[in-house]
Amino acid sequence: MGGQACILYGAAEFSRDADLAVFASPGNLDRLKAALDDLDAVVVAVPPLDAEYLERGHAVHFRCRHPEAEGMRLDVMSKFRGVDPFAALWERRTTFRLDDGFELDVLSLPDLVASKKTQRDKDWPMIRRLVEAHYDRFFGEPNDARIRFWLQELRTPELLVECASRFPGAAVDLAGERPVLTSAVEGEEEPIAHLLADEEAHERELDRTYWAPLRKELEALRKQRRHRAR
Repeated sequence: MGGQACILYGAAEFSRDADLAVFASPGNLDRLKAALDDLDAVVVAVPPLDAEYLERGHAVHFRCRHPEAEGMRLDVMSKFRGVDPFAALWERRTTFRLDDGFELDVLSLPDLVASKKTQRDKDWPMIRRLVEAHYDRFFGEPNDARIRFWLQELRTPELLVECASRFPGAAVDLAGERPVLTSAVEGEEEPIAHLLADEEAHERELDRTYWAPLRKELEALRKQRRHRAR
C-alpha cells in the first residue's frame, strides 16, 4: 500500500518509504519481526510493534539500518478507516510480477483509493491520478466493475461528465450513493467541482475524527516513555 503501490498502478510518486498492510496474528507478526531484524529496522517513536496497537488502527514506524536499505522507512498497519478488514483486502489483492520475477501483493486499486481518503493534502491529487490512470488504461475495455469504480471515484469534472454520458444507466443507479453523479448526468461541470470539494471535506473530517483518540493514545505513550527515560 502507499506510495510504492501508487507507482505500480501507474500514478508515479517518488517515495523512499514503504507502507505495509499486515495480518496481525501472532505467527504472522513473528515472521514480520524476523524480516525486520534482517533489515536491522528499529521502531521510530511510538507505539511498539504489537497486535494490540495494530488492531486499534495505529501505524508502527520503522527505520532500516541495514547497508542495503540504509535510512529507508517502513510503516506497518493492519486496520484502516473506511477500508474492509485485512481478510477481505487479501482476497481482493492484486499481484504484480516485477522484472526480476519477484511477485508483490498489493492492495486492490479500489482499496488503495479508499485508504488514501485522509486529511493529508498530498493524498487527494494521488487519488485523482490513480483513478484517471485506470480510466485511461481501460477506456476501451469497460466492464461492470470498472464502470462502477470510475463513477464512484473519478474526481475530474470533465472526465466524470464523460463517463456518465458513456454509461448513463449506471450513473443514474449510483447517484443515490454519490449525489455528484446527478450533475454529471446533466453535464454540469461547475456544480461538480463544488460537490467534489464537499466530498473531500467530508472525508477529511471523518479522518480527523477517526485519528483524534488514536493521537491521544500516542501522546500518552510518548509521555510514559519520556518519564521512564528520566
